[in-house]
Amino acid sequence: MKRISKTLLCCFPLLCASCSSSDDIVTTTVAQLDLEKYVGQWYEVARFDHRFERGLVGCMAEYSINDDGTVKVLNTGYEETLDGKYKESEGKARRPDDNKPGQLEVSFFLWFYSQYNVMELAEDYRYALVGSKTDDYLWILSRTPQLSSADKDYLLAQAKARGYDTDKLIWVEHNIE
Repeated sequence: MKRISKTLLCCFPLLCASCSSSDDIVTTTVAQLDLEKYVGQWYEVARFDHRFERGLVGCMAEYSINDDGTVKVLNTGYEETLDGKYKESEGKARRPDDNKPGQLEVSFFLWFYSQYNVMELAEDYRYALVGSKTDDYLWILSRTPQLSSADKDYLLAQAKARGYDTDKLIWVEHNIE
C-alpha cells in the first residue's frame, strides 16, 4: 500500500498535465517512430523540475515491448547523489493512435495516462526531445550519458523554437567513465 501511495503522489503532476494544455508551445510529434528501435536504455540528460523526480540523479529509462504490444517503462534514479538510495518506478506506454506514431501515452498507475510526445528524434535514435501537451514537462534523452555539443545545441534550439523556456532545464548528473 505504501508503494501505491508513493506512486499516486509521484504521478499526480502528470495526471494534472493531462487535463491542461498550453497554447504557447508547439507539441507536434515526429512523423515516424519505430518502437522496435526506440526501446532500450535511455539516459535522462536534462529535464524540467518535477516533484516526482526532484533530487534524482543518474536517471535512466528502460523501454521494452510487452507481449500485448504495449511498452514496459522502467524509470530509475538515485536520491541526491550517485551513491544515494536507488529508486525505480515501473509503468507502461501505449500508442493511442497509429496515425500519430510519435504520440504515446504513459501510465504509472492503473488507467491514468499522460501524454508522452516524441517531438524530436535523431535518425539513428541516439537522442530524443520529449514533452507533453503543456510547457511544464520536457526531457532530453540520449543513448549515452552525454550529448555531443552539436546535438545539445540542436535540441536546445528546437525546444526554444517550440516555446519552451530552456533556462528551466536541470542537467542530470551521471557517472561518466
